[in-house]
Amino acid sequence: MLGALAVMAGFTAVSCDDEPDKFKLTDGTPEIYYIRPASIEGADSLIVAGYLDNNICIVGENLTSIKEIYFNDQQAIINTSYVTPNTMVIAIPGGIPEVVTNKIYMVNKSGVTTDYDFSVLVPGPSVRSISCEWAKPGEEATIQGDYFIDDPNVPLTITFAGNVELPAENITSITKTAITFTVPDNWTEGYMNVQTIYGSSRSAFKFHDSTNILFDWDGTRGGHASGYGWRNGVVHAPGTDEGVEAIDGSYLYFSGDLSGEVGATWAEDAFSFNYWPDESGENGPLCDRPEFASLIADHGIDGLQMKFEMYVPSSNPWSSCAMQLIFSSMGQVSYATATNAYFSDTTVPRALYNPWMATGSYDTADRWVTVSVPLNTFTYTHEGGACGAGFTAEMLAGLTFFVWNGGVAGTDCSPVILIDNIRVVPVEL
Repeated sequence: MLGALAVMAGFTAVSCDDEPDKFKLTDGTPEIYYIRPASIEGADSLIVAGYLDNNICIVGENLTSIKEIYFNDQQAIINTSYVTPNTMVIAIPGGIPEVVTNKIYMVNKSGVTTDYDFSVLVPGPSVRSISCEWAKPGEEATIQGDYFIDDPNVPLTITFAGNVELPAENITSITKTAITFTVPDNWTEGYMNVQTIYGSSRSAFKFHDSTNILFDWDGTRGGHASGYGWRNGVVHAPGTDEGVEAIDGSYLYFSGDLSGEVGATWAEDAFSFNYWPDESGENGPLCDRPEFASLIADHGIDGLQMKFEMYVPSSNPWSSCAMQLIFSSMGQVSYATATNAYFSDTTVPRALYNPWMATGSYDTADRWVTVSVPLNTFTYTHEGGACGAGFTAEMLAGLTFFVWNGGVAGTDCSPVILIDNIRVVPVEL
């Protein structure tokens, strides 16, 4: 991309020197000699095909006569700043062609069309995330990504781990960037694959991911069943809350009143849990757990993310205060040195999860969703400013969730927030 920008900058300079702001559509018809990559590094390479959205450089004669240009049946945008009589830098359109002819069509001022052989390549699918990694049979889930092409001759397919194929009738919607399907009874845990006419791709997540679960609130997934500190968290068993189907056994329950005024509500009992570790033993540092320690060593802070499942009912939406996600070192707080002073310590970095900010109010439409928070975003103070202290692996010993402050005003609300299966996993598994 930098190379392409460099080439473009060069064309801009030529245009400014020779005909400043005076691009004129010329008469005649264009002729293409060859096409090369737009980057300077690729200036000596000739290409006969290119991927969607990629920049290319057309080399030829009388290219200033091109009024419109199409790749198959998709029109490209001509930026005249990057056009000279002999060169044109242009981006291949990102739309999927409906009629594939493997040609470029150039229309001149008189409406005469000239074509040139060039194939547009569509990437294989990219499977980035899913609305809920722990969706159950009979529930709908939506995969997000790109290039989900359902060709009538080669239909899109989804398979679970172990090559268990999703029945075609379970797929209810396909767009270029999303696939909605109903989870079958025979799902399997692990990576998912999406295959299209253009290729196959493995998901960047595991379905029903049980990797490195730190808190599952009942001990069934290898995580803690409770916090460990002044506030262990209110835990509800399945069936406790009317209208809510537990996603995986017991879950953490936050509920109460929050003021819209910044920092006005301090509700530790209702909206927090602490895990302040001992030096060792059953309640030792989280980062000493063998699976977690191995992930830290292999991927580092930048290669890890926190995930958890969350449910916010439409009857009790969330519209104020940030969920402060705070990892803490033994030096900052432990069970022996119990204190909550680190909540407002501006040298303790944390992530601020504010899903209500975009629209002013947030709920999960009465279903569970998966939340992902990269560890490299644990860079804020409790008030939303930048924390001067760096986030280090030593801070992965303890953990606190606290819905409070965040530095952004909201509106008074009485949210219910349910949380399960808190885990730290690689950014791309």
